[in-house]
Amino acid sequence: MMRSINSRSKFLIGTLTAALGGLFAVNASAITLMEAKEKGFVNVAVANEIPYGYINAQGEAEGAGPVVATAVLKRMGIDEVQWVVTQFGSLIPGLKANRFDMVAAEMAILPERCKAVIYSEPNTSYGEGLLVQKGNPHDLHGYKQFAEGDMKVAIMAGADQLEMLQKLGVPESNMVTINSNSDAISTVSTGRAAAYAATGLTASNLAGMSDAVTLADPFEDPVIDGSEVRSWGGFTFANSSKEFRDAFNAELSKFKQTDDWKKILQKYGFTPADIKGSFAKTTEQLCSAQ
Repeated sequence: MMRSINSRSKFLIGTLTAALGGLFAVNASAITLMEAKEKGFVNVAVANEIPYGYINAQGEAEGAGPVVATAVLKRMGIDEVQWVVTQFGSLIPGLKANRFDMVAAEMAILPERCKAVIYSEPNTSYGEGLLVQKGNPHDLHGYKQFAEGDMKVAIMAGADQLEMLQKLGVPESNMVTINSNSDAISTVSTGRAAAYAATGLTASNLAGMSDAVTLADPFEDPVIDGSEVRSWGGFTFANSSKEFRDAFNAELSKFKQTDDWKKILQKYGFTPADIKGSFAKTTEQLCSAQ
């Protein structure tokens, strides 16, 4: 079994506001592979989203992003990682400010984000879901249902569900923004919002944490611009870290051909369709919205 982090890896938690004013993690400048090897470690950010990237109770990095990143970085000759935890909405600002070297949060590769940062090739693929109150009292089965009436749906700040809902005609008055997935259960169970829109993996994981909520089933995947929505998650880098990103990409491509990579994704709940789907699009296609 592969360990989530090397025994010598360091764990560093930073609390970042959207403006990054609260950051106390070690600052990092744009990095090259040679520089990373010379200093012996890299700073990698996650957003504490299970099963994409999070820190467990023992202080170890877990999730599809961190575990794959650790394996790929080892292949690059980097054995040590300093993990930084921040809100999802602070990941891109943190990269642009060179607060960390890369992000391992399986952030969806979207054209708008590609204007601000650069991505690796996709590591994962995943669909959408809804977290609802126990018994699904509002009979919710898709995002489109929030386009009419005044029923509210919660979304996480900075997440791509905002754009999906907007394209489906859901008014902003029907959206409730929360800062992290940890707020979703209370937001839904108390009725502040009728549901929480997130990826299917996130919604399913949250449903398993409390008897007060459940996964909307069946769920109808949103169809936008004639296509069923599916996201592709990748590792994210500052624009000035292209050389490091390219080196990471080369090893990621090799690692994705191994059973170890498949086992990591399976461990965190990715289905065979999700694993196969990760090869269906390139980052160039996703960034240009082809």
